[in-house]
Amino acid sequence: MRWLRSFLAAALLLCVAAAAAGWWWLERPLPLRGERAEVSIEPGTTPREVVRLWLDAGVDAPSELLYQWFRWSGQARKIRAGSYEIGPGTTPRELLDKMVRGDEVLENLRLIDGWTFRQVRQALVDAPNLKQTIQGLTDEQVAKLLDLPGGVVEGHVFPDTYAYSRGVSDMTVLRRAVAAMTRRVAEAWPTRAEGLPLASPEAALVLASIVEKETGSPGDRGRVAAVFVNRLKLGMPLQSDPTVIYGLGTKFDGNLRRSDLTTDTPWNTYTRAGLPPTPIAMPGLASLQAVLRPDQSKALYFVARGDGSSVFSDNLDDHNRAVNQFQKGQRK
Repeated sequence: MRWLRSFLAAALLLCVAAAAAGWWWLERPLPLRGERAEVSIEPGTTPREVVRLWLDAGVDAPSELLYQWFRWSGQARKIRAGSYEIGPGTTPRELLDKMVRGDEVLENLRLIDGWTFRQVRQALVDAPNLKQTIQGLTDEQVAKLLDLPGGVVEGHVFPDTYAYSRGVSDMTVLRRAVAAMTRRVAEAWPTRAEGLPLASPEAALVLASIVEKETGSPGDRGRVAAVFVNRLKLGMPLQSDPTVIYGLGTKFDGNLRRSDLTTDTPWNTYTRAGLPPTPIAMPGLASLQAVLRPDQSKALYFVARGDGSSVFSDNLDDHNRAVNQFQKGQRK
């Protein structure tokens, strides 16, 4: 019996020593072959495959030991898909905690109020670590993938900053931005003032895009919206230069000529009455709210002062005087 007691004591000491060694290892920084290690874990990746990803990325640790830690922790199946990065000082315990929490490395994409979808597409191309899937597709094809009616993406993307995981697709980000615009329009439409000449939320979106492009000073946005609302009520052409420029597309060279104003396109609001058929840019929330609740104003005209703000006029004579003063340099 003495030998059995000795054996059990030795076994117990070995277990204690193994536990102590394991605890020590869990709290020690993982050796790295480089300054940092980064992995992208796809949905459905097994714990053993996760270990292999980290070793391939530069973690210099025994694979079986790391796997057994994931397994015996009871949290291996809680590891979340995503992009992760660790640097010097990260312990095995911290590594697992990071993946279980979903503490990913995120990139940011900023979409600016007033951008066209052409600019959005370029921003998606330039975005770091974003999987490209829509290059080569037409706007109409992208609209179909996004379930947007009429084959139109323009104006249906909400300008904001979007955080995304490394390796996700451009369509993933686009879907979020389209959903954000859909939600904003749905929330804003019921708040509209009575008597607006806007038959639908889509019409509000179109007008908001024009206001977005026409407003140089945020303080003028409500009055700019009022001018266009007043014109629509009277059946006057909107005569908005940004709509003409949009209709010219890639033909526009930065210089809007008088001949351009008479060149008919579906977006030329000098040659065609009413709203253009689609938005001409991404309106921000402030522009959307402005067209749904414009300032109380009788103004039918406005002209830029040159400092970002505008002069508003109720009649053509006053407008012409403002044009002479601020655009032609003639003071009368």
